[in-house]
Amino acid sequence: MPGFRLTGRPPCRMALWLARSMPAAALVLVASLMATSYAEQADNYPSRPVRIVIGFGAGGGTDAVARIVAQGLQERLGGTFLVENKPGASGRLAPDAVAKAQPDGYTLLGAAPGAMTIGTAIWDHLSYNIMKDFVPISQISDYPMLVVVNKDHPAHTIAELIAWLKANPDKANYPTPSPVFTLPIEYFKIKTGAPATPIFYRSSNESATSLLSGQTAFAFIEAPAVMPQIASGNLRALAVTVPTRIADLPDVPTLAEVGVADVVATSWFGLLAPAGTPAAIVKKLETASRQIAASDDFKARMKTMSSNSIGSTSDEFAAQMQAEVKLWSTVVKSVNIKFEQ
Repeated sequence: MPGFRLTGRPPCRMALWLARSMPAAALVLVASLMATSYAEQADNYPSRPVRIVIGFGAGGGTDAVARIVAQGLQERLGGTFLVENKPGASGRLAPDAVAKAQPDGYTLLGAAPGAMTIGTAIWDHLSYNIMKDFVPISQISDYPMLVVVNKDHPAHTIAELIAWLKANPDKANYPTPSPVFTLPIEYFKIKTGAPATPIFYRSSNESATSLLSGQTAFAFIEAPAVMPQIASGNLRALAVTVPTRIADLPDVPTLAEVGVADVVATSWFGLLAPAGTPAAIVKKLETASRQIAASDDFKARMKTMSSNSIGSTSDEFAAQMQAEVKLWSTVVKSVNIKFEQ
């Protein structure tokens, strides 16, 4: 029936009238026709380019993983998958745009936690609801953050960095493109007593550039965005922000090892679709995403970025997001951090 589509949203008056007025057999026929139509959509999907919208500029960790995933989806499903960078508002412009997009599978969100789970925990009035306005597809990878400084910075350890920040409050600053970086650093400041002022950028790539140019003093940055600069010696890693050391940097201690307990920070990349996207298309994307994550090629490419391949199911991804919102809400309350809307 042209003009009708399921959206996952409350039924309109016409739909309620149909439900009350049509005989049961006719309703069954309508439901059957809709199911057939959606199955056909999934069989033909994608029949035009698919946009994967991310909330950061080119060159950061989210952008790097998104482009690898787009290539993998294109190889498995055919068609064209394009990454669209939509930076701004600490990563919130992208989910806002995708939440309002047509729920047909041709606009997807390449998500990171800053504007999603952490954003939900710190901002009271988001224009989108991560659990109601999106359908999780798969969390495809995750990656640790590193505490990094310029190669010429005098600090070679976390203790030396803390001492330097306290001795140079006028120079104590850090770059951040989203709350996924800001929140752990603000917690780090509370735990250590070190001062630091945030300077906002559009991507982790810009954050790394600010370190390289000496505009900022230190940063928490996800591993994919800075491993090449660490390998070349232009940036120096002082610590990792996960509970255990990572294989690619075995000599770099964890924050807990150097006396800064409880400051743990990771990031991830996942795909979501607007709520109401046909289930058959979501399932097709979920299957392809999990195949990408399980492939040797993807695992190898993630390893070069000190990242992990995940490939969760839609239900697992939804449960993880719910758990993260609960965790970060507790952290925000415990440290009494306020973020501007």
